[in-house]
Amino acid sequence: MEEEQEQGKVLHIVMFPWLAIGHLRPFFNLSIHLAQKGHIISFISSPRNLQRIPKIPKNLSHLINLISFPLPEVENLEPEAESSMDVPHFKQQLLKIAHDLLEPSVRSFLENANPQPDWIVYDYASHWLPRIAEELGVSRAFFSLFTAAFMAFLGPPSALMSEEFKRSTAEDYAVVPDWIPFPSNMAFRLHEMSMNFEKEAGHVYDSGTSDPIRFGLCIAGSDIVIFRSCVEFEPEWFYLVHQLYQKLIIPVGVLPMEDEDEEDDKESSEWVRIKDFLDLQKENSVVYVALGTEATLSQKEVHELALGLEQCGFPFFWVISRNFPLDMLPDGYCDRVKDRGMVYTKWAPQVKILSHRSVRGFLTHCGWNSASEGLHFGRVLILFPIMNDQGLNARLLEEKKVGVEIQRNEKDGSFTSRSVVEVVVFAMVCEEGRKVRENARKMKELFGDKKKNNCYIDGLVHHMVQTRARKSNKDGLELSPYSIAA
Repeated sequence: MEEEQEQGKVLHIVMFPWLAIGHLRPFFNLSIHLAQKGHIISFISSPRNLQRIPKIPKNLSHLINLISFPLPEVENLEPEAESSMDVPHFKQQLLKIAHDLLEPSVRSFLENANPQPDWIVYDYASHWLPRIAEELGVSRAFFSLFTAAFMAFLGPPSALMSEEFKRSTAEDYAVVPDWIPFPSNMAFRLHEMSMNFEKEAGHVYDSGTSDPIRFGLCIAGSDIVIFRSCVEFEPEWFYLVHQLYQKLIIPVGVLPMEDEDEEDDKESSEWVRIKDFLDLQKENSVVYVALGTEATLSQKEVHELALGLEQCGFPFFWVISRNFPLDMLPDGYCDRVKDRGMVYTKWAPQVKILSHRSVRGFLTHCGWNSASEGLHFGRVLILFPIMNDQGLNARLLEEKKVGVEIQRNEKDGSFTSRSVVEVVVFAMVCEEGRKVRENARKMKELFGDKKKNNCYIDGLVHHMVQTRARKSNKDGLELSPYSIAA
């Protein structure tokens, strides 16, 4: 039995992620881990988003409660839009307005929940939440789904909320900030930031609170900052973040996703179809290609990527999202590649695909969820960042020599099919790429180590329990060995 259960202390922990699939799932995964330790979880999101998360394991159904708050109506935001995948990037600010309008509902829940919440774990967008939680005596944990390197690049809360350090153009994000004290290429390229400044013709949508301010208030108002990353993978960046924040930093590992045991018949039949294709391929021969649910490419970019995959000579499995209709592919493409390439237009079970023996390389948009899943199985990464934090993730992954980036024009992001071929061949078979493949393979020992990841969770739970005990008993606080103390 867990030590905290022996002490009779069961926590009530509220989880409140941002409205994006890439945030909902890690928050839910952390909820599963915390519930496995015997704690009560209230997971708050909108109705459609709660339908998008995995099923609650039956043995934990008495501990995890899904709390559904419909999003308030916002002008120019479609009624069915509840996630970042439901809107174009330039309408993300409207989604943040809807998110902010949940403040009264969240406050009411924290005031009236029974048992009274001990902790709330929240995301970067909820800038108003730390103040409310503090008023109500609820401990506060900011859960960063971003790497320590990315958060160090953003800077300390004082800089994030300062006019002096305000970044208002793509060029501002393309330089290494002064607070990074060691040699580094940790900066965005211009094309990686262009989408963040994209606007719909004739409309400028503004939530009223910029992302830097949201980050700054969420960090400053927290009792602890939780990172979905490993100290062992980016130690220098964890040390720097600790110096910048001057508060307790607690990593929880990468929270590796388990395959869902329960699948409906449709999902099961689709996996059989995918597996049949992968089973026909030689071991360590397939390039898995997935660029996330939100990224968009131009017609020319889709053509160059498609031709590069065709010309590289390797079998490939390419998941095309809703943003890439099949008619964007070159004429006759699917017929030409059908003997060794599969273009898939539905949701794909990424963890299962990455775990298959035939897969060696993963051509990824460098979302941290996807990158960590690839490294969980030791797959060499072919880096193709598009938006958000992905550019800095690519810098970090290349710096750690577990992936290689497809070369693109610094300003407009253009690339050729030839550049795709060169990098795919380098990553998959070239002697010069052997070290990168070996490094990626070694990451299984870190990203795929369940015991290590469980120790990280134990460290978080230990601190959470002791914090509440200290608030009740005014006792001293013993730190977890995995914590980085201020």
